[in-house]
Order: sequence, then C-alpha cells, then structure tokens
Amino acid sequence: MWGRRQGRLRPVVCGVEELRRRRREREAVLRKARREQQLVSKRLLREDAPEEAGEGCVSAILGETELQVQQLLRQAQRGTEEKRERALVSLRRGLQHPETQQTFIRLEGSMRTLIGLLTSNQALLQLEAARCLHELSHSEQSTVAEACLPATSYLLTYLSSHSPDFIELCLYTLGNLIVESEAVRRQLLPQGIVPALAACIQSPHVAVLEALGFALSQLLQAKEAPEKIIPSSILASTLPQHMLQLLQPGPKLNPGVAVEFAWCLHYIICSQVSNSLLIAHGALSTLGLLLLDLAEAVQRTEDAGLELLACPVLRCVSNLLTETVGGQMQLRDERVVAALFILLQFFFQKQHSLLPEGLWLLNNLTANSPSFCTSLLSLDLIEPLLQLLPVSNVVSVMAVQVFLQQSGLQALERHQEEAQLQERVYALQQTALQG
Repeated sequence: MWGRRQGRLRPVVCGVEELRRRRREREAVLRKARREQQLVSKRLLREDAPEEAGEGCVSAILGETELQVQQLLRQAQRGTEEKRERALVSLRRGLQHPETQQTFIRLEGSMRTLIGLLTSNQALLQLEAARCLHELSHSEQSTVAEACLPATSYLLTYLSSHSPDFIELCLYTLGNLIVESEAVRRQLLPQGIVPALAACIQSPHVAVLEALGFALSQLLQAKEAPEKIIPSSILASTLPQHMLQLLQPGPKLNPGVAVEFAWCLHYIICSQVSNSLLIAHGALSTLGLLLLDLAEAVQRTEDAGLELLACPVLRCVSNLLTETVGGQMQLRDERVVAALFILLQFFFQKQHSLLPEGLWLLNNLTANSPSFCTSLLSLDLIEPLLQLLPVSNVVSVMAVQVFLQQSGLQALERHQEEAQLQERVYALQQTALQG
C-alpha cells in the first residue's frame, strides 16, 4: 500500500545519510542556541527534488490568496486521485510560506478538510495531507501550531502504520507541535503518546528511530516534564531500557539514533526524578562502554560529527556520577580515564567548546575516588592535563583544579614516597599551591 516515491519524502540529489547528517548538525546548533537563549527547536523533513522546488514554482505560490487556498482544498476533495494529489502538492508548497499558513488557518473548515484527507483510504492523499500538516507544524507562529491541535490525535494513531516513511513524518510533525504547544501535550498525554512512542522504539527502521528520538526529546524538554511526564509516564514505561539498548556500542549502533537518545537520556537525568533507577538499569556501564567506543572512533577517523554524540554522553555520565558516591564503582575500569583523555585531545584539536564538558566529567570521576586519581598518575596523564591550560580561562581553571579538588591531594600524598612517581607528585602539588 505504501510505496516509496522518489522526490517526495526522500532526496534525489544526495544520499539519505548525508541529508540526515546535515540535519543532525543543524540540530546541534539549534540545541546550543536553545540552551543559551531558550529557543524552540523544530525540524523540517523537506527533501524535495529540484523540479519541485524551482524558482517559478515558489514565485507562483507566494501570491496565493484565500480564494486560491479554497480552490486547492476543493480540488483535493474531488476528481481523480492524481488531480487531488496534485492539488495537495500545490497546497503543501504554499504552506512553506508564513503568509499562506496564516491564510490557511483563518479559512473556516480548512483544517477539517485536511484532516478528512489525512483519514481517507487513499494512501497517496494521506501522505500529502500529512506533509501539509508537517509544513504547518514547522511554523514559527504559535497560532499555527494550535490550529493543528485537532489533527494530533490522528497523527498519534498513525504511529502504528505499516509505512516507515509515514511514521517518520508523523513523528517529526508531532515533535514540532509538542514543543510549541502545552495544549498539544495536554491532549496527547492522556491519549497515550508515551505508550505509542514505546511501541515505535522497537522499530527495525533507523529513520523511524531517529525521528522517535527527536519527538521524545521534544516531549522531555517541556517545562512540566520533570513533575508530570517523566515520573508518571516515561520511567513507568519500557522507554529507558530500550534507550540504553540503542546506546550499546557495537556494529548495530547507529550514530544518528544514538545522538537523539543520548540527548533524551540527558534530559531525563537532568530532571533528577529517579537517576538511581537509570543506574540500576546499567546506564553508567552502558555509557562508560560508549565512551570507550567513541575514544576508539576518534583515533580512526577525522569525522567531526563524533562530537555530536560525545557531548550528551559526557553530560549524562557527569550527572549520574553526582547521584551516588558508588557511581564510580560501575566505571572502575581505568580505561574510562584513558578514553576520556583521548577525547580531550580530540576536542583540543577539533572542538574546544567541549573541553569543559570533558574536564567536568574528569572532576566527577576523581572526586571521592582515590583509584581514579591514582589512574592519572599510573597512566602518566598529568602532563596532557596541564597541556590544556592555554586553551581558555575556563579550561585553565578547571585543569588546575579538576584533579586536585576533594580527594585529589590525599591521593597524591599516598604515592609521594614511591620513587617512580615522586617527581610527578611533587610537580602536581606545586601546581596546586600556585593555584
């Protein structure tokens, strides 16, 4: 029933993975801006073929009036399936522009007509109607998102569709609407969005999983999430266990999927609702292994996209280590320290902005853990740590203090009589005194 159609949901100019990579990089920038400026982050799944996105086509739809939108909606309701689909395609192109979006939501009965097409028994019309909703969901105007409220229940229902393309589209649309409107969240939660997402996470399709991770991360960033969504819905579902499975390193690990769910895990951990439950599910062990895998990967490739995954993973581990003194016990392997220094060196060369994240983790690893402090000495890592000093004032302060805070000096004192470590211990003690 659901055929993949070239030039619609899928690209024809460059590969699917390349487009997804670009989308992830754009999302990384948006996430950073969102953290700093409280911006709303949305995604647009528009990968039109060149003939669909030509300049002539754009200029034609920019001038669409209320009468023209009405005409397209009428054409989409009658005639052959091909003509109806063509009318919806024209409407979708028009809805790429704010002026047409406002015209559409002001027009009485327009959303009801679009929902009727979405729920029709003709797959191609359903898909084009869903794409129209997706364009509306990406609007920067909150009134447009609120106008889509009657359609959200149907989008939720279609998450059980047999078409991966259709599910992916519905997930991105829901993700855009969830983050924009509290009314949408209030409607979808009692209707079962969390169980629906928990069912989607078992999909074998990478595109569906990546879209699911985005939609879930949008839900987890809602202001009411720590009190109303995470404790009663998310942690009571199977989502956390499945998320951790998708973050397990190995040949089945997909970078795009891992990035999305690492951020989801980060938002859950930051809520501080029940981090001990995540630790009990093996979150620290899984993330520790993922750090080892990332360290190995940065030595094999120059791919700058690795930091997209490294950032949320470092944050997750750092925050989980503050939850319990025994957290280090699950990461007792000194390979974690070695892996962290490999990543720090990579950040030093490629991504200075992530150095504080790595040093923050190093601080939490060594705090109250003489064994990890000793690892810095036994692995001869003091010199590379101090090499980070010239990068920035923030990094300088952390790299003088990160090892020395709390139990760092006590760990040094235990080894100051060991001949092979005396010089390094003395140098670090002097650094502490000068600091």
